[in-house]
Amino acid sequence: MPSVDRTFAVSLFGLLTLGALLVSAAKPQAGAAVSGQANSPSNLGGQMPPSFDQDVDRVVADIDRIEADTLRQVDRTTLDRQGQVRTLGKLLLFDKHLSVNQNEACSFCHTPETGFTGPIQSLNETTGSYPGSVRTRFSNRKPQSYMYAPFAPVLHYNALQGDFVGGNFWDMRASGFRLQNPSAEQAQGPPTNPMEMGLPDSACVAYRLSTAPYRKLFETVWGADSFTMQWPRDAEKVCATPGPPPQNDSLPVHLGPADRLRADHIYDEFGLAISAYEFSPEVSPFTSKYDYVQAGNDQFTPQEKLGYELFRGKARCNECHRDGGPGEEPLFTDFTASNLGVPRNPGLQFYYEAQPDQRGYAPNLAGAAYVDTGVGGFLRTLQSDSGQLNPDSEWIKLAPKFDAKIQVPTLRNVDMRPTPSFVKAYMHNGYFKSLKEVVHFYNTRDVLPKCKPGDPGEKITCWPEPEDPTNVNKRQLGNLKLTDQEEDALVAFLRTLTDGYKPPSPQTPK
Repeated sequence: MPSVDRTFAVSLFGLLTLGALLVSAAKPQAGAAVSGQANSPSNLGGQMPPSFDQDVDRVVADIDRIEADTLRQVDRTTLDRQGQVRTLGKLLLFDKHLSVNQNEACSFCHTPETGFTGPIQSLNETTGSYPGSVRTRFSNRKPQSYMYAPFAPVLHYNALQGDFVGGNFWDMRASGFRLQNPSAEQAQGPPTNPMEMGLPDSACVAYRLSTAPYRKLFETVWGADSFTMQWPRDAEKVCATPGPPPQNDSLPVHLGPADRLRADHIYDEFGLAISAYEFSPEVSPFTSKYDYVQAGNDQFTPQEKLGYELFRGKARCNECHRDGGPGEEPLFTDFTASNLGVPRNPGLQFYYEAQPDQRGYAPNLAGAAYVDTGVGGFLRTLQSDSGQLNPDSEWIKLAPKFDAKIQVPTLRNVDMRPTPSFVKAYMHNGYFKSLKEVVHFYNTRDVLPKCKPGDPGEKITCWPEPEDPTNVNKRQLGNLKLTDQEEDALVAFLRTLTDGYKPPSPQTPK
């Protein structure tokens, strides 16, 4: 079994080779520029931000440090069953060797300090989305936080409510149908997504785990015979070749039937272990100021109190971002989907991925004309590079009703950031860059005039047209009649949802 030193050796190799990848990443893709926005400070126009190398180095170093600390914890302590599976899940999330170029862990897009979402400010300020293991391939959406994600129910259609409820991902495609666990199925999406971790075959996860420094822990959790498999001689070469796989060879790691079944089991166990970690208090702890206030151990400030009253009343926030009812844990989502009418983010790198890359893969043939169809797109999905398919043919006829709808995210940790000045991106496409912008949009979307291209008042005195006007929610937002002070109060309340809060110590009477 490899030592921890091997992990750091490969980490160094990843950092040294990253520069070569960034040279090609810095060149614009051949896709058309987004009209009227090519020179905007928030639009990279197919380029990388100047600080990209430094930002990536910092994130990779943080991931290496967390992984190394976790490995030392395994070596030093005797964990109970729950501790073992959660620790395994953490190691899986922070292991960049599970990507095709061994340079990108799941946590590259989901770090603790930002509420397990995007940790690179220069990308949050611009594209909102993040590059994959092949650094020239960017996703079409911003990384969604997986804090509290395991609380989502298995995706189902509530006919009386007329809504889909549950699942993970912005488009709900991690339905949980097969494993009865949406967050476990969400974890299985990125490894074989060509725009993310990029492996050509899910069996490559099993192959890489068979040489991982924590293999023994995996076997302790899932069985000593987990990796008793006969690997083909070209397994390493195949697993170092970025996906998608050839059309005539969808499973390029050529395993016998029994070994393929075992590799599939390992992939399921990979997802389940990650879900167990996400369920742990380390990721979903319920330790915000809001929680302390609800427990009677602290009080809101007057502004926060006003914000909470608005949240539950005039602003109508809790109609979708439910703050709990009798017997409910307040998760600040109802797990449904809605089209808020969010404008397109012209800075998305995805618009510049229309032409085939060096491996002949074009992530976005539509180029600048791409429109995110949200849940409706998933419901029509019969083939996917990452295996996330509609499990129920009866749902296909519902797709038009759910076009452009995006899952309602939890608001917990919506403001978690490493420093007060750190910029986060909001909504599925990262169009908004602050909570104030988000609240102002909810308040005034249907009141302010529509922006013209390059309008200096954008996000303040005017709003662009929706990315997709289909099924726009006109009922719960758009003209809330909030004052500027009330908008600020809502933002103040949202900041009380950040975990890790320390209530003031009671003063000792003199």
